[in-house]
Amino acid sequence: MQFVSYGFLLFLTVVFIVYYLVPGRFQWMVLLAASYVFYLFAGPKYLIYIVATTLTTWLAARQIDLLKNRQDVYLEENKKSLGREEKKLYKAATKKKQRFMMLGALLLNLGILAVVKYTNFAISNINAVIGLAGGEPIGLVSLVLPLGISFYTFRALSYLIDVYRKTIPAEKNVFKFALFVSFFPQLIQGPISRFNQLESGLFTPHRLNWKRVSFGLQRMLWGYVKKMVIADRIVIGLTTMTGDTATYTGAYVLVEVFFYAIQLYADFSGGLDMAIGAGQIFGVTLPENFERPFFSKSIKEYWNRWHITMGAWFTDYIFYPISVCKPMLNLSKWSRTHLGPVLGRRLSVYLSSFAVWLATGVWHGASWNFVFWGLSNYLVIMVSQEFEPLYRRFHQRFNVDGNLLYKVFQVARTFLLMGFLRMYDCYDSVLTTWRMVAGVPFGGNWNVLWDGSLMQIGLTTADYVILAAGILLMFLVSMSQRSGSVREKIHAKPFAVRFVIWTTLFMAVLLAGAYGIGYDASNFIYNQF
Repeated sequence: MQFVSYGFLLFLTVVFIVYYLVPGRFQWMVLLAASYVFYLFAGPKYLIYIVATTLTTWLAARQIDLLKNRQDVYLEENKKSLGREEKKLYKAATKKKQRFMMLGALLLNLGILAVVKYTNFAISNINAVIGLAGGEPIGLVSLVLPLGISFYTFRALSYLIDVYRKTIPAEKNVFKFALFVSFFPQLIQGPISRFNQLESGLFTPHRLNWKRVSFGLQRMLWGYVKKMVIADRIVIGLTTMTGDTATYTGAYVLVEVFFYAIQLYADFSGGLDMAIGAGQIFGVTLPENFERPFFSKSIKEYWNRWHITMGAWFTDYIFYPISVCKPMLNLSKWSRTHLGPVLGRRLSVYLSSFAVWLATGVWHGASWNFVFWGLSNYLVIMVSQEFEPLYRRFHQRFNVDGNLLYKVFQVARTFLLMGFLRMYDCYDSVLTTWRMVAGVPFGGNWNVLWDGSLMQIGLTTADYVILAAGILLMFLVSMSQRSGSVREKIHAKPFAVRFVIWTTLFMAVLLAGAYGIGYDASNFIYNQF
């Protein structure tokens, strides 16, 4: 069931009515039932995946918590008879059992994710090697990726690790935990929330609050504008160009960079606006995932503003554990002695960051394009960090800090660099990506930017006018967000002004949405994850 469908709007309406009609103590049960009904529309056979993840994670976390409680009771009852060394050994034995439970559930669920998402990628690479040796290729397997498996798996595993770290207690009610894993607004494309972020909102009774509901609907409407008016329209021209790499070279690739950056942002952030708005209708506050990323002045800053929950997940559960694990500490100590204090101090950061960006690339997709995309981001960030002292001296020498034109230059540079890195997602191979990007300055066809050639890629004059208006509106909203909530600012306006604003946006979706004969909204880009 897509967010951009009449079926979803009907579904949301029914759930909303039932949710606020039942007594407060039953509201979370309504959301659980609704979430599993929502998932059923993706295919009943895929329920086994989300149920397996839910049960194995819940059981492992409960066992970890029980081992901790059992340890506390035992130590309290025998505090006078046990010596210090005995207590230490008992705690070490308990920790070992907890680690076994945590790693077992972790590997099982990551294994499920790996099998359904990466089996054919692995087979394809094995076949490439077999082909070089002249052997018979292995047949690919028929596997369809369950809806949102990467997102709900990461949510479940963050909970498991947090319980193991004693950051949160284990949830005793398996059905409440099932709601956290399956909460339907965040099933399709996130955000990757944590249990302690949603616990209160999901399980606390909520009275009907019309301001909260209206704000949720407004957030959803803004998401529909981004998705249907901008993303689903600009993708028409983008698909035309990326689908014919022989014709659309040189300056066309520069247009593709701009088109894809806008399409990806409007599609992904629009879907998250819908998810966050739907959650708000039920009193559940989902974490924000974007903070005006196109205003970033560096790649590092960009990734602090883009897909924030994913970045936080990889930092908390991959970067830090690798950085402080015993082998890494030993390597860091050895390298400071043999390679010098500077390189020795940075080596752990290099290796931990490499693991994060490799995982980020693989998480985004089962192809070498995404692997190289992740490692390209890693390379750019590491190089820029090494040159930071040089940047500081440059800024001081030429006094550019705070200079508006220099800030614009930094923002434009980051936008273009990130745009070119994103081109790995647009072509069928790494070599094609390199060839297309490298050919931009040598295409000799800069005239296509103004001679009317861009009218031949499936977009009409009306389409360009609507896109220009939509992009300008996104820019103005982002600028306004710098000083506070846009919805709060609109809410403070007279009723007539609010009515005109929201009616105009509604009519924009109704009249300027990318509809067509046999209309079926394009899937969200991040559905595949």
